[in-house]
Amino acid sequence: MKKLFIILAFIVGTTSISLAQDIGGDWNGSLKVGEEELRLVLHITKAADGSLQASLDNIDQGANGIPVTTVTLKDSKLDLTIDAVHGTYTGKVNADASEIDGTWSQGQAMELNFHRGGIAVKPAPKPAPASDIDGAWLGTLDTGMVKLRLVLHIVNTDQGLTATMDSLDQNANGIPVSSITRAGASLKFEIKAIGGRYDGTIRPDLATFSGTWTQLGKSWPLAFKRVTNASELEQRRPQNPVKPYPYREEEVSYGNPAAKIQLAATLTIPPGQGPFPAVLLMAGSGPHDRDESLMGHKPFLVLADYLTRKGIVVLRADKRGVGKSGGDYSKAVMADFASDGEAGVAYLKTRPEVNPHKIGIVGHSEGGIEGPMAAVHNPDVAFVVMMAGPGVPGDQLLTEQLLLIEKAAGKSQPEIDKDAAVQRDVLATLKKDKDPVTREKDLREVLAGKVPDAQIDIQIKVATSPWFLSLLEGDPATTLSQLTCPVLAINGEKDLQVPPEQNLPAIRKALVAGGNKNFEVVELPGLNHLFQTAKTGGVAEYSEIEETMSPVVLEKVANWILKTVG
Repeated sequence: MKKLFIILAFIVGTTSISLAQDIGGDWNGSLKVGEEELRLVLHITKAADGSLQASLDNIDQGANGIPVTTVTLKDSKLDLTIDAVHGTYTGKVNADASEIDGTWSQGQAMELNFHRGGIAVKPAPKPAPASDIDGAWLGTLDTGMVKLRLVLHIVNTDQGLTATMDSLDQNANGIPVSSITRAGASLKFEIKAIGGRYDGTIRPDLATFSGTWTQLGKSWPLAFKRVTNASELEQRRPQNPVKPYPYREEEVSYGNPAAKIQLAATLTIPPGQGPFPAVLLMAGSGPHDRDESLMGHKPFLVLADYLTRKGIVVLRADKRGVGKSGGDYSKAVMADFASDGEAGVAYLKTRPEVNPHKIGIVGHSEGGIEGPMAAVHNPDVAFVVMMAGPGVPGDQLLTEQLLLIEKAAGKSQPEIDKDAAVQRDVLATLKKDKDPVTREKDLREVLAGKVPDAQIDIQIKVATSPWFLSLLEGDPATTLSQLTCPVLAINGEKDLQVPPEQNLPAIRKALVAGGNKNFEVVELPGLNHLFQTAKTGGVAEYSEIEETMSPVVLEKVANWILKTVG
């Protein structure tokens, strides 16, 4: 489940749309900010499936290739969202698709008009003799809540130093560094796309440099060391399967007629004669790919491999608007992801290798309740596995989650109490205010003076997103009390994101209330939210643990499925 207070946002996505006009190509415009005029180039391309993808270059600030999260074109109205810079754009495309007149919003609204064609810019930097700090540098940003591995790539050119950054654990690579300067032992760089800057000092031996990373009003120490071997960037993940697999793997796609989108997925099929039982995997909150990649792990790759080796067909898909799937992730609510789940079940029914009476859903975290949502009104779902699925309403879950995660991160009790009070006020405001204008006004009053000013817009954007509001409005008990198929609900004892002591009793209570007599609720000792063997269960441990998913969990899920379907 996603935590309300976001530290680092850099989300890359695509959106599927129905085109009335051809707007593919390059568009140039200029944005007047105070006395400064910024030249922008919008690059729009059309994928083979009809979806649009885009990126934005900020020429004068040196931020190129900024990913556009969503692109929507309907009745000549173009809407863009760029999560990396917390901005949106709405414009009107003229009749011959040569101009787009509109408004850019990023804290305030500003006129921004685009015209076809690029902008004449200075020549791209050319290689120059390497400086003594050229190369890759690895650092770990420890915010207390999470640890992120960062790689800074420095290259000397005829125009001076240039750089890009990779955030390995967030799967964000090639983030453009807007500016980087060196003066003796001093090294400074800025990444305007994510509002971050670094001020550091290079050691005399040129092997490390240390300093401070500042982003959105907060600062943390950050040291980098020179990468001398590419293997230093690889984290050991012994459970990741290695090809060739002892089963068949297919890249597939299928439609969700209700949403009019195509979902891209991987289907793994056991060897031998079918038909086999089958499962659809549904990921937790966030723009996950089909492997549910996070913190250097691929939980669904590992789970799919194990289940397929046990004789179960597995379908896992990129979420809508993510990877190769169409759709608009930023506008999706939990019911939309449940609908995508139903589309996955329908696709499995069409496969001759699948027994249509033995199709189930395995959902993790938020997917652990969206799976039941898909199954409630779908008799084709023969069973459901809830892996760390929530059993209580979102406001209750988030409040307990914050307390536990901050305690594990070592925050003092006064700090925890302060953050919890702010979160309670935010959640109460969201539940009270239904008018968007009033809601934003009240949220600003709640957050003013309690969080850094630079974070307020981001907090409001997350809190008022369609997905987050749907999380608060729903009650898992309503869905679970209607679920009549067999259910396995499991949680790790050290899960701090969906705490077992809060959620497992609620799941059991709801299933009993609905008359479901075929279920099992299990708390598994020593495991965290990702079902890794953990020390504290804190989020900061996720990437440090080599294990992706405990063999105990893999065996439990596979055996329960095979026993349930016979």
